[in-house]
Amino acid sequence: MSKVEYCDFSAIAPADFLPLLNSDKNREHLIAHEKFDASKAAAWMANKLEMNGYTGCRIRAIYKNKTLAGWCGIQFDDGKYELAIVLDSGFWGLGRTVFNDMMRWARELNHDEIYIHFLHTRPEYQFLKKMAKTVYQTELMGSCFTTYQLAVPD
Repeated sequence: MSKVEYCDFSAIAPADFLPLLNSDKNREHLIAHEKFDASKAAAWMANKLEMNGYTGCRIRAIYKNKTLAGWCGIQFDDGKYELAIVLDSGFWGLGRTVFNDMMRWARELNHDEIYIHFLHTRPEYQFLKKMAKTVYQTELMGSCFTTYQLAVPD
């Protein structure tokens, strides 16, 4: 079985992200936004590349079997570091692997705690609930999220 690979955004063409960013199935679980075209995807990627340069952040594209499966990152928002994982629906089974890799990144980047927000359309995740210091509802950009505050293990 091939492993998950992570790639810097600078190595990817914006058009490669369009199927992922515009997938109706994926968009059900993301904050509502207009569909992307090549220039909007390039601007989105530039924002992620800038965030990748911030201390404590790491943003990567996810590949499985040489196919772009999604993206993930440790991002800084509203004074907190958060995990973001967006996978194409055909790769949703990789979520736990990507999450575990990102928790290792959080440890490498010396984070004590990290947050993950799931839109209200997503189920509550028992494994996260067991790990979480707290689980609570958050409103972000007009949408309701379940937020998990996680300690980063040593």
